[in-house]
Amino acid sequence: MSDNLLTIQNLSIHFSTENGTLKAVDANSFTIKRGETIGIVGESGSGKSITALSIMQLLPKVAMVPNGAINFEASADETTSLDLTKLDKGEMQQIRGSKIAMIFQEPMTSLNPVMTCGQQVVEAIQLHQKIPFQTAKKETLALFSQVKLPEVARIFNAYPHQLSGGQKQRIMIAMALSCRPTLLIADEPTTALDVTVQKGILALLNEIKTAYQLSILFISHDLGVIRAIADQVLVMKKGKIVEAGTVDAIFKHAQHPYTKGLLACRPSLNQHLKRLPTVEGFETGTIETPALVDTASIAARKEKIYTQKPILQVKNLATWYPAKKNFWGKTTSFVKAVDEVSFDVFKGETFGLVGESGCGKSTLGRTILGLEKAQAGQVIYHQKNLITADDATWKTLRKKMQIIFQDPYSALNPTQPIGLAIMEPMQVHRLWKNEKQYKEKTIDLLETVGLNANQFMRFPHEFSGGQRQRICIARALALQPEFIICDECVSSLDVSIQAQILNLLMDLREKFDLTYIFISHDLSVVQFISDRIMVMKDGKKIEIGDADTIYTNPQSAYTKELIGAIL
Repeated sequence: MSDNLLTIQNLSIHFSTENGTLKAVDANSFTIKRGETIGIVGESGSGKSITALSIMQLLPKVAMVPNGAINFEASADETTSLDLTKLDKGEMQQIRGSKIAMIFQEPMTSLNPVMTCGQQVVEAIQLHQKIPFQTAKKETLALFSQVKLPEVARIFNAYPHQLSGGQKQRIMIAMALSCRPTLLIADEPTTALDVTVQKGILALLNEIKTAYQLSILFISHDLGVIRAIADQVLVMKKGKIVEAGTVDAIFKHAQHPYTKGLLACRPSLNQHLKRLPTVEGFETGTIETPALVDTASIAARKEKIYTQKPILQVKNLATWYPAKKNFWGKTTSFVKAVDEVSFDVFKGETFGLVGESGCGKSTLGRTILGLEKAQAGQVIYHQKNLITADDATWKTLRKKMQIIFQDPYSALNPTQPIGLAIMEPMQVHRLWKNEKQYKEKTIDLLETVGLNANQFMRFPHEFSGGQRQRICIARALALQPEFIICDECVSSLDVSIQAQILNLLMDLREKFDLTYIFISHDLSVVQFISDRIMVMKDGKKIEIGDADTIYTNPQSAYTKELIGAIL
């Protein structure tokens, strides 16, 4: 038996498009050894997931594979092996699950919503092992214990929507392990998870790798995650492997400009930079030594901000949702999404809100803007209580207060050109006199966020994720607001695009004298852009203070846990 479990030789995968042939994977070769974890890192569209799907033979028929081989389980002298590209459907069905298993990025869409979690794992076991239901159920419960799920009997009978994101991902890991594969492919399995849950999943995968003697192909756009789990790293860009090496070699002595850029554009918790470096700067050779924010500038900024009265005062705000109702329809218990939270925000400040999913961050932001109804408390904006404001007052305030949502894909109307989407709020509030002025102002906004006039009549699907978020920012700026809530607005972006958007938000803050509430579960991002940070958990304020102080001297155990989970 050879030490090489999987060998990819000169693999190319092409797709036919309206604009010609797209080389999704371009003549790549690499080997996964037994017991080894290979990490593939790169931006969206680099070919990471296509490589994984080609191994599983899950690509659609429209994909062309001009050449290349995927050899699995070679003999000791490596003279014979299975070329997965040449297997028929029946033969490949026997390989999937039993020999090679895959964990997908989004567990909610990977699990069947109308089957219990236990049934789904039992089904996978019975498909390959042909054993009775009770035996498969016993194995499933044992697997649930191995992946450290609580109350395994309850979870066996639970539906996916009844579990947290981390628990659903553990179900997917249990399903992948159910037939004892030799190769586990993990395609962005922690991207949608909080940092603390992510840390737990990575630790679990490392334990399972040792216990099951697995090889792992781990795909991520986050270099911190790759560093925590991989032995060898492949860096992909536009379908090509541009650099490969050990974790130490890549992270300490990166050679390719693209790799250097990916490493540099992640916000650092140990340095307070004025601007984040970008991948483009490294690739074009125009990168300069990152400038640090000096203590005198920080002191001057704080004095300017905190010697004025607050622009926003939140007092004992409570937002509850019905949890249970009795026979007569009366609510008997509530989910306290926001539970008597108080804080102030000052003009020109970036106020960071951080915490895990479900802590109440987004609900708090939406309640401030009147998009959710509060049960109690006050939101005072320019001396007006927004909780009791009437429609006429809100119509005036809508121009001053805006929000940038997390997902730029669902935030834009797919049937509306982006120029018209940006122009629409200006027309609703009748800011300008005629169509010519509306279009001129829209083009100015497009150029402000790094786009151009030629893109005015293009539709959202014609733009990348980063470009769509720029469009959403331009739309938020259309009414010339002074206060913007950024609700996880960089969480779904690659680290390189994230750096560009964070730099843009800081530039816009200075240019238009904006005030932000910046919501994120990523403490490193919040610390980079924020002046002060408030940490939330279970709807309550845990602690609040200067951004650097929260990181260097956290007071609560929960904040220490968040900081400790940063990779």
